[in-house]
Amino acid sequence: MGTAVVFVILIVICAMALGSIKKRIKYGSACCGTHDAPPSKIKVRDKNKSHYPYVYVLTVDGMVCSNCARRVENAFNSKEGLWAQVNLEKKNVTVRAKKIFDESQLSKTVNDIGYTVIDISLQK
Repeated sequence: MGTAVVFVILIVICAMALGSIKKRIKYGSACCGTHDAPPSKIKVRDKNKSHYPYVYVLTVDGMVCSNCARRVENAFNSKEGLWAQVNLEKKNVTVRAKKIFDESQLSKTVNDIGYTVIDISLQK
């Protein structure tokens, strides 16, 4: 009797694993919990670095894939006077600003999209 119960449990686990594999093959694997197409990239019109005298480097926890990186970049690039670039390997965001920004504003921008700022530094 005990062997039959264990056998049934193993069959259920295998069926669930196969369903998960089928779903990943069909929709792709997304760490962000969605299987939608990646968000469209918001491009900054002014890419002249000399126009951005303030450079902040934010260490962000929770970014693990290119979709995460794009979400963070888009959050900053959608704001006037900001230009962000993510380095996914270092888990940081370089935010160039045309005017000085309060660190709490930058942190709130990241927190509002579901990530956590660990550190902010103003580069000179």
